[in-house]
Amino acid sequence: MKKTEDLSMQETIAFEQKPKMAICYDFDRTLSPDDMQTFTLIPSFGIDAGEFWHESDQLAIEHRMDKNLAWMYELIKYSKFKGKSIRREYFKEVGKDVKLYDGVLDWFENVNAYAEKHGIEVEHYIISSGLKEIIEGSEIAKYFKRVYASSYMYSADGIAEWPAQVVNYTTKTQFIFRIAKGVLEEYDERVNDNMPKSRYSVPYKNIVYIGDSATDIPCMQLVKDRGGYSVGVYDPKSKNKKKVLGLFNDDRLSFFAPAKYTENSPIFNYMKMVIEEIGAREKQRAEQAKLREQSEEYRRNETIKKVLKENNLSLTGDEKILLEHMVEKLEEIQ
Repeated sequence: MKKTEDLSMQETIAFEQKPKMAICYDFDRTLSPDDMQTFTLIPSFGIDAGEFWHESDQLAIEHRMDKNLAWMYELIKYSKFKGKSIRREYFKEVGKDVKLYDGVLDWFENVNAYAEKHGIEVEHYIISSGLKEIIEGSEIAKYFKRVYASSYMYSADGIAEWPAQVVNYTTKTQFIFRIAKGVLEEYDERVNDNMPKSRYSVPYKNIVYIGDSATDIPCMQLVKDRGGYSVGVYDPKSKNKKKVLGLFNDDRLSFFAPAKYTENSPIFNYMKMVIEEIGAREKQRAEQAKLREQSEEYRRNETIKKVLKENNLSLTGDEKILLEHMVEKLEEIQ
């Protein structure tokens, strides 16, 4: 009985707040047509990209390293060799030059406005293997509640010294769990705690993941398997659909579309469909919560009446009159 009442109370509290949905994005070749390291960061050091990646891959093989750790280490090594310290501010300056796909600049406000019409609050997140500091320097950084990406630890002088966070295709999934549970800090181990679904910040069914490649598969699969939506995008200029067609055939995608984010583009229309579905589902859940509250009140009243009647014989005359009055009041409520 207690457990049912607690659940009903949690549902009531939840529906007094505006329902949430979360849209999670990869960055490189999802929102941006370029690989931020290859086309922006590495050339800014005057380094040959081919040579850099060859050395980085060899380092990973030789030391059985994560490839993201390897390239982050190599960048620090090259910065020392070139006598060019890398600071957080430098990365953010590089981020200002990152190119974005058509429509991305207006996408977030357009999506938020459409969701608002359906009573939904949207939270936007980045989950990327790219560099956090560069993404935070981009034009769209202000739209994200959190940017989960690889990042550096900095000295007291603000110089990058060592990787603080490394995000790869499997570690990306932890951030889906964090977003769902509302445990957003990277160091917070409460993400592993058991939590009733009614207390989730964002239900898995209300999560969308948008990505472009094999590194996004674990997140795509996780979100889709738990009732959410996964969207694969491909470059609208090359029109190469090979990856997304394979992922769709493997049942890892809900939709796929060119990475063009303008109004009335395929991906925007798909997002409107998702928002409408989530909005309808949340309205249904809200109504069911109200009905459950009524039914729980009825059950409680019936239990009280039963207890009072069963103890009727041991009451005095005045107590019996009071009892009859209480029973009448309960029946009026129903």
